[in-house]
Parts: sequence; structure tokens; C-alpha cells
Amino acid sequence: MKLLVCMKQVPDMESKFQIDGNGTWYSLEDLAWRMNEYDEYSVEQAVLIKEQLGDVDVTVLSIGSDKVKETMKKALAMGCDRGVHIDDANVFTREPYEIAGIIAEFAKDKGFDVILTGMQSQDRGSGQVGLLVAEMLDIASVSTIVSCCCTSEDVEVARELEGGIKAKIKVKLPALLTCQLGLNVPRYPTLPNIMKAKKKELLTLPGEDFLQVAPRMTTEAMFIPEKKAGGIILEGDENELADKLIAILKEKTAVL
Repeated sequence: MKLLVCMKQVPDMESKFQIDGNGTWYSLEDLAWRMNEYDEYSVEQAVLIKEQLGDVDVTVLSIGSDKVKETMKKALAMGCDRGVHIDDANVFTREPYEIAGIIAEFAKDKGFDVILTGMQSQDRGSGQVGLLVAEMLDIASVSTIVSCCCTSEDVEVARELEGGIKAKIKVKLPALLTCQLGLNVPRYPTLPNIMKAKKKELLTLPGEDFLQVAPRMTTEAMFIPEKKAGGIILEGDENELADKLIAILKEKTAVL
């Protein structure tokens, strides 16, 4: 059984973000980088399936510049068997359809039974890539899964709906699953596994070999929302408060 897990390197969300010179993305300078949080759950789920079924081979795939290899090593230390790095320093300029096209082009002839992705990335947050990959490969897909039970022939999952309701779904393999927070508890790589990861295959492939689809949308501008003034707390007896509120509404709004 063959699994592919897709992983993205993103800035630590506690970083101080600045808009880049083009005004269409954030500046890549002076940021700390980590594995996308949603992808931690997809990596963990791939390793759990491997532990449960035994004869399972797990490949972790990431697109980006050379620096993504450092984050990929964490996935290898968590239990993935090998890594494939698609070298594309301009991946941040590519919209979800292009990124899905790269993944689908890589995966199309590899015979993967299950493809796992995070529900969305923390920086772009489109939630589109995984489902687009499934559409391009013409395989079944289930999004926002919060539980997973896999066999060699099918996979049974629960997916999150509105209001705490869950849907139970069973699909035949091959299938693609996008993973929601809380699906499992991602493990911390142990020192022995970190050392073992250094000996695992980490193959780099040229990004231009997988660019098969043209972009369908562009980012016009990125901006940090303006901070609004805080609220006003009125104190005093009820009659005074009513007069103060009416005066504020007349002065600052068109309500009265």
C-alpha cells in the first residue's frame, strides 16, 4: 500500500508579518518557519495507517525552495519513509490551482492508494488544493476529516459539519483526504528517529517539470487591516448614560 502526504512549510504564526515590496504577499525575511499545523495531522495519520496495516510505504511531498527540506526532516523523523522535494522558489506566487497541478502531475503515475493533505494552509487558507488534486486525478475525496479507519481496500472517516454534527463516510481506494485539527495527536520526533531520518531518502526534483496548468486567478493586493479604535465604556446612573449615548450617536454616527 502506498501513501502520499503533502506538507507545506509556513511561517510561525507568532512572527511579525510585513507586506513585501510588490504588495501581493508577505515579506519572507526575518521569519521563523515550521510545518503547517494542519499538515502535522495528515503526517501523523499517514504514520498511524502505516503502523496499523504494516505493509505501507509513506512518501512526504513538499514544494518550495531548499529551506523546506529542514521541515521535511521532521516528517521523516515522525515516520515517513522518504521525502520528495519539488524545487520551486516561487511557489508563494502560485495560486491553489497551479499548486494542485504540480502535486497531481507528480502523483498521477505513482499508484498512491491514499493521499493526505491538511484541510488548508495557515498562510493562504484557501482550503482548495487537496480537493483540486483529487479532481485532477479523478479519485474520490473527503474533506475536513476528524476520524479515520483505513483498510487495504477502503477508508471510513467522519467529517466535520456545522454545529458539531459529523458525517460518517466510506469510500473505495484510491482516495484523497483533507485533515482537520483534532484528527489525532501529532507525535514529537524522538532523538533516535531524528537520527534515522538523516539516512532516509530526500529527493529533489525540478519544479518546472511539473508545471502543467496555467493560473486562473491572481492576487491583486495584500494588506494588513487597519486597527479600529477601542470601544467606549460609559459609567454613571441610567439617565446620565442615556444622555451621553445619544450625544455620542449624534456626534459620531448618522443614526440620529
